[in-house]
Amino acid sequence: MGRSRKWILLFLFGFCLSVLIPEVLAAADDTAIINAYQRSKTWWLPDAASSYAGRIDWIFYLILYITGAVFFAVQGLLVYFLVRYRRKEGVKAVYYHGNNRLEIVWTAIPALIMIYLAFASQKTYGFVKGKIPENAFPVEIAAEQFAWNVRYPGSDGKLGTPDDIVKVNQLHVPVDQPVRVKLISISKDGKHPVIHSFFVPEFRIKQDVVPGLPTEIWFQATKTGKFEIACAELCGLGHYRMRGFLTVHTPEGFQQWIQKETAKSEK
Repeated sequence: MGRSRKWILLFLFGFCLSVLIPEVLAAADDTAIINAYQRSKTWWLPDAASSYAGRIDWIFYLILYITGAVFFAVQGLLVYFLVRYRRKEGVKAVYYHGNNRLEIVWTAIPALIMIYLAFASQKTYGFVKGKIPENAFPVEIAAEQFAWNVRYPGSDGKLGTPDDIVKVNQLHVPVDQPVRVKLISISKDGKHPVIHSFFVPEFRIKQDVVPGLPTEIWFQATKTGKFEIACAELCGLGHYRMRGFLTVHTPEGFQQWIQKETAKSEK
């Protein structure tokens, strides 16, 4: 009797494995990667996770270093002058008109720095806000009070058709592929559309979503994982809970996710 019970238990155990293992393997390609939210490992800027985050960070640091150097130079001179030309007994203050050559120098140098920064920033801005790559995957995000409604193309590959996949507060994209996002602001439950701001810190994306003004942006994720989508514009009393997540899959994992969601929408 004991041997029979053991064989029965082994059979049930094997049956459970045969049922569960395919399901586990089917979702194991990148599930372990994307389940955990990718928090920044530094106290400063969040980790860069998009193709143009490095360009934006370079401009940021360049401006920070220049303004930081000017700040310390000005404050150092201020302290020096306070000590060097402090009031002394028997010393009379003398009026000094200035030096035209020095005035030209300290006007020309900031002007040249600003011109350089303008051209450097324009180059980065043109890359980020310019032509969207041809092979970008299309997504539409409709912002409402207080949620992000994400629409993906279905089996026909086109947005705005009956087989579209719709998710709330969940944006899924493949890694290392450009993604085109159309942002619109909509009304719901009798509420007027308001201004929102689509913000993903790790991707260096912050784009206002304005009622009546559809806006297109693009990005290309360089890391798999889960990242927070925040609304960076005060959009009403429920602004604090307008939170979503951007999940970056491996290419295989994304195709599997699309197929799974397409099958759900066709039922």
